[in-house]
Amino acid sequence: MCTHTVNAASAPVSNELENPQIVGEGKFTYYFWDVYNATLYAPDGDWDKAGSFALNLEYLRDFEGKKIAERSIEEIKKQGFTDEGVLDQWRQEMEKIFPDVSDGDSITGIATSDNATRFFLNNELIGEIADASFTEHFFNIWLGEKTSEPELRDKLIGDSSE
Repeated sequence: MCTHTVNAASAPVSNELENPQIVGEGKFTYYFWDVYNATLYAPDGDWDKAGSFALNLEYLRDFEGKKIAERSIEEIKKQGFTDEGVLDQWRQEMEKIFPDVSDGDSITGIATSDNATRFFLNNELIGEIADASFTEHFFNIWLGEKTSEPELRDKLIGDSSE
């Protein structure tokens, strides 16, 4: 388990989690494009998928917010979630929340103790989805056993037990 301290750029993480520590970090690359650096934070650096934690994505390319929402839905579907009505509702909520991002922007998703997800852009709150099912499926994109990027998952969760 890594025990790096949270830096000043992670104010939402410090405000939302008790004694946040880095659990793991890794870079997501699609073919030969670097897409984002990901960092997982948890209280005392001990990630528990049922607890509070934060996932920060520092983007290394420009993306439209709508495309981020669409890609999130595609990844949730790949894990076997097929309720089209719910997926459409989640897509609409994410499209309202996610802005276009530029190289260097950071979106942090925080799974709260009440199973909601709060989103921050460059440390500013941009929205919340208060739906435990969304929170579970959204973070499973990176942290679930059926993730499409198991190597990144391994880097993020390290030796943490689920």
